[in-house]
Amino acid sequence: MEFLKKIWALFDKDFLTERRTKEFFSAMCLFAIMVLVVFNFTIDPELEQTLSVGPGILWVAFTFAGTLGLNRAFAPESENGNFQALRLLPIDKGAIYLGKMLSAFVFMFFTELVILPLFIVFFNLRLSTEIPALLLTCAMGTFGFVAAGTIFSAISLNTKMREVILPLLLFPVAVPLLIASVECTAVILRGDPFSDTFDWLKIMGAFDIIIVIGSFLTFEYVLEE
Repeated sequence: MEFLKKIWALFDKDFLTERRTKEFFSAMCLFAIMVLVVFNFTIDPELEQTLSVGPGILWVAFTFAGTLGLNRAFAPESENGNFQALRLLPIDKGAIYLGKMLSAFVFMFFTELVILPLFIVFFNLRLSTEIPALLLTCAMGTFGFVAAGTIFSAISLNTKMREVILPLLLFPVAVPLLIASVECTAVILRGDPFSDTFDWLKIMGAFDIIIVIGSFLTFEYVLEE
């Protein structure tokens, strides 16, 4: 219970800071909307083509916006000179990872909740019963993405070109997750039976579990470097 309280304290700090400034959320939303607008003007709005390329476009918007947010995951501590204090906290360093990861997940998922209705409107989709399955896919894909992105954000924090280093580290690792997320989204948008998504959801679930456990166990060594 004490461990969970520490995770919550770290999450609550980031959440309160973001609620006051709205710096990350507004930038992520604006970036994702621009991606949708650009692609909306470059493809034929026919349903068949939309169903073919739409899932990829949606996850491009999600991942680009998420990367923008992950680049700033440890920025408040770094810019205010508090990163060393964060490292010296008398708590399990895995709690720092989980707190940061959960705050990044919330920011990115809230961004997706803004982007999804716009995506549906821009690409003339009609979704009703598919919404819960789509939200589940987004949640599982986002969770794995930020789980990997949080530890890579910490790794790239002290590099001179962290905005470039982070995507170079993150995207190769996240390829299996992104492929599964896009394919799962495509199945849902086509209106195929939900059972057709099970194989992709299993891949996403396995990726999420592996990356969270691995990052939790190694985060202490990342902070020491």
